[in-house]
Amino acid sequence: MSAEPSLSQAALAARYAGVRKWTEQQCAPLEPEDFVVQSMPDASPVKWHLAHTSWFFETFVLEPFVAGYQPVHPLFRVLFNSYYESVGPQFTRAERGMLTRPSVREVFEYRRRVDEGVLALLVSGHDSIAAIAERIELGLQHEHQHQELLLTDLLHALSKNPLQPVYRPQLEAAGQTLPELRFEAHAGGISQIGHAGPGFAFDNERPRHRVFVEPYRLASRLVTQGEYLEFMRAGGYTRPELWLSEGYAFVRSQGIKAPLYWQEQCRYSLHGSLPIDAAAPVCHVSFYEADAFARWAGARLPTEAEWELAYAEQPVAGHFAEDGALVPRHTDSGFGSTWVWTQSAYLGYPGFRTAEGALGEYNGKFMCNQWVLRGGSCFSPRASLRASYRNFFPASARWQMTGIRLAAE
Repeated sequence: MSAEPSLSQAALAARYAGVRKWTEQQCAPLEPEDFVVQSMPDASPVKWHLAHTSWFFETFVLEPFVAGYQPVHPLFRVLFNSYYESVGPQFTRAERGMLTRPSVREVFEYRRRVDEGVLALLVSGHDSIAAIAERIELGLQHEHQHQELLLTDLLHALSKNPLQPVYRPQLEAAGQTLPELRFEAHAGGISQIGHAGPGFAFDNERPRHRVFVEPYRLASRLVTQGEYLEFMRAGGYTRPELWLSEGYAFVRSQGIKAPLYWQEQCRYSLHGSLPIDAAAPVCHVSFYEADAFARWAGARLPTEAEWELAYAEQPVAGHFAEDGALVPRHTDSGFGSTWVWTQSAYLGYPGFRTAEGALGEYNGKFMCNQWVLRGGSCFSPRASLRASYRNFFPASARWQMTGIRLAAE
């Protein structure tokens, strides 16, 4: 006989249903053709994100905890496995756009069946309910990440269309008020960063540890499109003294002369083509571009420790995906609008250990040739963020919502 679900289990079930529903709501403006297209190897089709997040719950919750569980389809284990070598083989990442089957309808049915299984498991009175709840929480945080990736990958795909499709009409008039730029002083010294205590955190946010930081100053707002235009007009892309050698070779080989999605006096967004807004935060720049701009501006990028110490006591408020305005805007917060590049390589903290089994592949194996970003973006779900959260991408990445916050001594 099943025990009555606890209040915490009921709350988790409600949150599970809400997170999964929100993912599907992001697909409401799309046409069937939009679900399948893949515009580059680093991006994935919308349909794949919908299926992969379901695969995660099926593989790491239903299979290990439901006796005699039979997968919805045996080949989904291959098609929607991202990079978990311990689970088994994966379909070629660069060819995910070739998967016209399963259909969009079948993928939504897959989601429905996985949801039924997870929700039934939560109220089943299972002896391992604590471990199940922990896995479900990890799956929800994983889905939050893919809610953002779904939008960044969709933006990249739609940007390739000369029709410049509008995913969602803009909710507010264009044009922003430019806040004053101040460099706010921080004392530095020996402090601690990383997650500790209650609440969810990924393994790469632990353990909490001591760091020494020299006194520093951090910009009160993000770098603007107008400021970045000044860098461009000053010949910023043609001055090798401003660039890391690898970065200068990258922009020259790719013919890069502006942030991604800029076209003459306009920029493409999920709201369609918008004019360059001199007061709005600049976005879609690589680490190389952010670093070169900072050097041109007589400043530098912050370290991840500097960023976390500056905002550790600040509430997670700002401009996020739930607001519906899918372009960056200034707020009084260090969170949201754009991720900010730091000058910190993505490495494990002192004492970092990966988890046992397949889930140990989630973060640790990517700690090579990546840079840390902090703060979240206007594509990020608010619930996914905290001061210790570490995002990471290669130095050349531009299709994410990446911007610049300057630091100085």
